[in-house]
Amino acid sequence: MDIDAWVWWLIGAAALGIPLVLTAMPELGMLAVGAVAAAVTAGLGGDTVVQVVVFAAVSVALIAVVRPIANRHRSQRPELATGIDALKGRSAVVLERVDASGGRIKLAGETWSARALDPDRAYEAGQEVDVVEIDGATAIVL
Repeated sequence: MDIDAWVWWLIGAAALGIPLVLTAMPELGMLAVGAVAAAVTAGLGGDTVVQVVVFAAVSVALIAVVRPIANRHRSQRPELATGIDALKGRSAVVLERVDASGGRIKLAGETWSARALDPDRAYEAGQEVDVVEIDGATAIVL
């Protein structure tokens, strides 16, 4: 029983896909796509040299183009801030006098303990302040 070349290329693509899932190395996925392209070439009647060239060209092109884009996206910070990062820079309303020793503010619909960034400054109830930092469960305001 003689197996067609395109079947071997698909077996190779599957063989590359398994370690891709296990190791999460995207380069293996790009090689698997190259093997699928070579399988299509074999199915369309391309000879062995053309199949290997298509495999190499598609794999190298994907690695050269997709990998830098993926690395750039991986290194970017998410645009949606969550947790305490989402509270920095927000405005709050003073509920109880805030000075260097403490006080209370209304921040994002919740009551927070707060203290002034500038030790010589005090904020009275009703004033609007900006949160510059979160220190544990205390908002540092300006």
